[in-house]
Amino acid sequence: MTAVDGDETNATAGRQRGAFALLGCVQATLIFTLAAISVPLPRIAREFGLQRSDVILLSAAYGLTFAGLLLFGGRLADRYGGRPVLIAGLTLFAAASAAAPLAPGIEALLAARFAQGAGAALTAPAAMAVLRAVFPSPAAYGRAMATWGGLSVLGATAGNLLSGVISTLLSWRWNFAVPLLTAGAALVLAPRLLPDTAPSGRRALDLPGALLATFGITLASYGLVVTDAHPWSSARVLVPLLTGAALLAAFGYAERRARDPLLPPRFLLDRRRALALAAIALTACGTALTFVVLSLHLQQERGWSALRTSAAFVPFAIALVASGRAAGPLIARYGARAVTAAGLGTGGAGLALLALGGLDAGTPYASGLLPGLVLLPLGTAASFAGAAVLATDGVPRGQSGLAGGVMNTAMEFGPTVLFAILLTLGGDASSLAAAGAALAALAALTALGRRAF
Repeated sequence: MTAVDGDETNATAGRQRGAFALLGCVQATLIFTLAAISVPLPRIAREFGLQRSDVILLSAAYGLTFAGLLLFGGRLADRYGGRPVLIAGLTLFAAASAAAPLAPGIEALLAARFAQGAGAALTAPAAMAVLRAVFPSPAAYGRAMATWGGLSVLGATAGNLLSGVISTLLSWRWNFAVPLLTAGAALVLAPRLLPDTAPSGRRALDLPGALLATFGITLASYGLVVTDAHPWSSARVLVPLLTGAALLAAFGYAERRARDPLLPPRFLLDRRRALALAAIALTACGTALTFVVLSLHLQQERGWSALRTSAAFVPFAIALVASGRAAGPLIARYGARAVTAAGLGTGGAGLALLALGGLDAGTPYASGLLPGLVLLPLGTAASFAGAAVLATDGVPRGQSGLAGGVMNTAMEFGPTVLFAILLTLGGDASSLAAAGAALAALAALTALGRRAF
């Protein structure tokens, strides 16, 4: 290799690192924003005089539009190119993030959160489409995905940690400074650091499929979310839930007949990809369930402040970062399947520890909560990393946006659908135990051998 070749290689590697850092910060911030108001929700409710139903809707608003529009966002990225759609999504996300802290009441704040979710739904799959262009080599792309898989749970952890700190020291309104600054910086740096991805103009938009998927996912998710305030037999639950389910069934039928479907059925028939998406959904569910259950437990049953509650998750964040850094080399050595199975099993054990002893108010934090809060993120980061590699392996470049939309939909499916189902099982300990058992069962299925894929 000549000196010129070496300089070009170093320059390419430098551009790839810069692009990955930018895209990674964006992805983590999208999930950070999901959790940005979770800890200060009681303060927001008091300030605006909200009823329980209003609080639930505010908590879910961002996730509803985020999940509902992801598949369409992926199709837009594949058709028009990742970078233009990324910039459009970031622009909407930044505008909504600027409007949210200025909201004088619940109506304006809800509108801003819905708009944030729509911007995120465009941004997330477009970021993965650009990532594929940054790392054209399958091997390099696989290594990048091993790191990418842990960014979402890192963003969720940061959101739960920082939201309590910021709202205590300043105001809950300052939590929106993080997404606003990140989006603004990304809009400035994107033209310099990100390659211009080639659009696939031949692909139709499949608007009927997009409408059915968007409204089906949104209504079904809303129906499940409001089960926290209304019984399953009430019209407030059954009408949106059944309507959403009917729309999703119609979506499945329409996709089988469409010439260029929004979500090709064969895309999900790959057994390896299906198990990887299940791993992402279950891991996201277990993580979200832990944050919600423990945040409420520490503040309501132990009387901890929001700041002290956030501090309780610091070991979780440290273990998560450590496991995320180790995941890539482990995948390279043992394979994505083995790392995913080990991560699922470890995460399931962490949830079991929290269920068995962590929710007793008389149990010390160090012996009751800390072991589970360390073991769970060790498994979570490994599971996300391995599953991200499995879910995107072999995906054609023209479907990178679709892969991003499907992965992020699975990530949203866990904390909404699976989360709502688990909460109906009874007490918090039962919900955590059920989530741990589900992770353990999927770990066993994943570890059965290559025949499972």
